[in-house]
Amino acid sequence: MSTVVLSIGSNVGDRLGHLQSVVDGLDGAVAAVSPVYETDAWGGVEQGPFLNAVVLAGDPARDAHDWLRRAHELEDAAARVRAQRWGPRTLDVDVVSCHGADGEVTMTDPELTLPHPYAHVRAFVLVPWVATDADATLTVDGATIRVSDLVDALDPAERAGVRATGLALRIGTAG
Repeated sequence: MSTVVLSIGSNVGDRLGHLQSVVDGLDGAVAAVSPVYETDAWGGVEQGPFLNAVVLAGDPARDAHDWLRRAHELEDAAARVRAQRWGPRTLDVDVVSCHGADGEVTMTDPELTLPHPYAHVRAFVLVPWVATDADATLTVDGATIRVSDLVDALDPAERAGVRATGLALRIGTAG
C-alpha cells in the first residue's frame, strides 16, 4: 500500500471544477480532502489568485512514480500548459509526500524529489494539509517534523495569505 499527499491548485478557468476533477479522477483512492483555500500566486509572475487544497489518497498498486504519472495525466486532462515557470495554470498537482510499506519515501531523481523540496515553506501546502491531518509529519533535512510545527514556523503574513473560502470538494462524485 502506498499513500500520498497531493497539493492541488488552479487559477485559470473553473478553478473549483479543476480541483474537483482531481478528486473525481483518483477513482476511489481518495481518503480525505482539505477545505479549499484561496491564495495569491507564488513565484513572482503577475496572475490571478489560486484555489488550493490537499488530497490524501492511497492505492496498493501505486508507487511514488505512479502517483506522479497520475498527477500529470490529471493536469493534461485539464489542459495544463507549461509555457511559463510559476505561470498561470488550469491545474497544478504536486506530489508532496508518499509513504510505502517501509515509511516515508525519500528520493531525488530527475523526475521526482520526495518529499517535495519546497513543501515545508509553502503555506498553501501546509495549512490545508494540517487542516486535513492534524498529526501529519514531513521529513525536512533528514528530520521528521510535525506539519503543524512547520505552519507555526512560517511568517504570520505567509499564513494569513492562505484564506478559507468555505468551498469544499466532494469525495465519491465521479461517474
